[in-house]
Amino acid sequence: MATFTTPDQLLMVIDPVARRTDGESVRIAKDVLSAGAVTKVCLPEEAEEFDRALARRGARRPVVVGDDRALLRAVSVLHRRRELADCVLSVVPVGDVMSLAHSLGVPAGPVAAARTVLDGVVRRRDLLVDDSDGVVVGALHIPPPGDRPAAAARARGGPADAAADAVPAAAGAGRDWLRTCQSLVRTLVARPPRAAGAAGRRPVHLRVEVDGVTVVDLDRPVEAVCVTPGAEGQARVRVRPLPGPGAQASPLLAEGRTVTVSGAHFRYRADTEVSGPVRTRTWTVRRDAWALVVPQSAPG
Repeated sequence: MATFTTPDQLLMVIDPVARRTDGESVRIAKDVLSAGAVTKVCLPEEAEEFDRALARRGARRPVVVGDDRALLRAVSVLHRRRELADCVLSVVPVGDVMSLAHSLGVPAGPVAAARTVLDGVVRRRDLLVDDSDGVVVGALHIPPPGDRPAAAARARGGPADAAADAVPAAAGAGRDWLRTCQSLVRTLVARPPRAAGAAGRRPVHLRVEVDGVTVVDLDRPVEAVCVTPGAEGQARVRVRPLPGPGAQASPLLAEGRTVTVSGAHFRYRADTEVSGPVRTRTWTVRRDAWALVVPQSAPG
C-alpha cells in the first residue's frame, strides 16, 4: 500500500459531461490539484479523445474527473491496453451518477476528493473479467434492474393510476366519482399470482455455475442474479429464486473464482452498461487487478 507524500505529475482528464453538469466542482478540483502537484489538464470532447489521453499519459498519474461512467471507461480502456495492473487511478467524482466511486471509498465533494488524489493511499482491488474481455468493477445484474416494466409502471403510479391522475383538477368535484370508482376497481381486481415474479416480468430460466458447481439449474426459474467482486480473488454470487405461491424462497449464495451463466438468451448489466442478449457468459475474478487512490482512513 503506497502513500503519496511528495508532489506528483498528474494528468487530469475531465469528462465532458462533468464540465457541462457541474463546472464549478471541476474548477475547484483543478485548483486544488494544481496547487499540490504538476498537473496537465486534458479536455476531451468525445470518447475517442478520452481514450487517447489515457493512452498518452506517459509518466503522469491519471486523475479522472467525472461520474461513474467516466471511471468505468478509464478502467476498461486501461484493461484493453493491458496497462491496468501497472497504473494507479484516481477519481474526483463529478456528475449525477457517483454511487460506485463512493462505494469504493472515494469521498464526496471536489475538495476532499482532490486532496485524496494528492495524499491518499493506493488500494488494490479485484476485477471481474468476462470471456469477451468486458469488465465489472462494482456489480453484475441478470437481468438488468431496469428490465422491469411492470415494476417501473407501479413505481410511478401504473397505467391505471396515470389514467386517474390525468383527470384535470379543473373538471371540478363533479368528476371525483370517477377517481373513486377507479380506485375501487384497482383494489378489487385480483393481483397476478406471485409466480409471475415480484417485478411483474416473466421468470428467467438460467443455469448458474460457480467454479463448475451448479448453484441453480434451468428447471428452477429465478428472479435475479447478482455477482460482485468479493475479497481475496473470490466472486460473491447471490441468486434469488422465484418463490412459489404463498412461500418465500431464500436466496442462494456462493463464492468462487469463476461464474458461468447460461440458458435462454439473457441480458445483463455490468455496472452501468447493459449487454446482450447472450446464451452463455463466464466471468473470472482477477485478484488485485487494478489500483485506486482512496483516503488513508478508508477501510481496506
